[in-house]
Amino acid sequence: MKVISGVAPGTSRLAKFQFELSRKARQRLKWFDYYHAHGHNGRLTCRYFGISPETFYRWKRRYDPRHLESLEDRPCRPKRVRQPTYSVDLVTAVQELREEYPRWGKDKLVVLVHRQGFKCSTSMVGRILSRLRRRGVLKEVVRNHISARRRRLSRPYGIRKPKEYPIGQPGDLIQLDTLDVRPLPGVVLKHFTARDIISRWDVVNIYSRATASTASGFLDDIERRMPFPISALQVDGGPEFEAQFEEECQRRCLQLFILPPRSPKLNGYVERAHRTHIEEFYEVTDADLSASR
Repeated sequence: MKVISGVAPGTSRLAKFQFELSRKARQRLKWFDYYHAHGHNGRLTCRYFGISPETFYRWKRRYDPRHLESLEDRPCRPKRVRQPTYSVDLVTAVQELREEYPRWGKDKLVVLVHRQGFKCSTSMVGRILSRLRRRGVLKEVVRNHISARRRRLSRPYGIRKPKEYPIGQPGDLIQLDTLDVRPLPGVVLKHFTARDIISRWDVVNIYSRATASTASGFLDDIERRMPFPISALQVDGGPEFEAQFEEECQRRCLQLFILPPRSPKLNGYVERAHRTHIEEFYEVTDADLSASR
């Protein structure tokens, strides 16, 4: 009796219709169809499909032509899983404390658990909370959307700068920002800077207050002292660049771009200008800065 080793080309393709295979398993089945059809040349198969020999031979050892499910990914879950070591009383205590203090995490709750006489670690309390959430028995607090944080007003005109906004010549984008100047104890002045990011042309002025009205007046200085027309301004979310300032930009047909919160790096040109003004003027000047408009 003649015994033929291996599987004839095409046999596995017919067998795959016995049940549904995943996409990855079907791809691995193609490896071995190609491998059997080309003289059992493993290196040729690896080059053809762009896989490493280690990967191919690992699946070759696992592959059983009579059981195509051997080409499926195996679960990564270990055969032996550590079982919980905490008691039911501890779970009940953690659940009751969490429902009493719904915004507290494991680091705070573990202190109260210890006071009740239980010996457990912070990570154990965290695992108990996770298990309670998965079971759906943990009653989470319903937020009432009342917050002491400052609510951001909607901007009727200012928007975020689009990524495709073209910047190629002076005036396409002017960055604005303010700087606190303290020449004397108890005296705080507001230094306004406008920098064109192409030409590095600066317009600066100093005021006693940083208000929307002051910022609106600063627009006159910018348009008068910059030697080119202005297309767009970029500012942070400071209150001096809201309300009247935004209305003035709209009236002058100047595009207004608002930075996202806590993103001074996006206004890097004017931030660098502030450093220059501090180092080259304010730290070395003898001028009297006690009076300003």
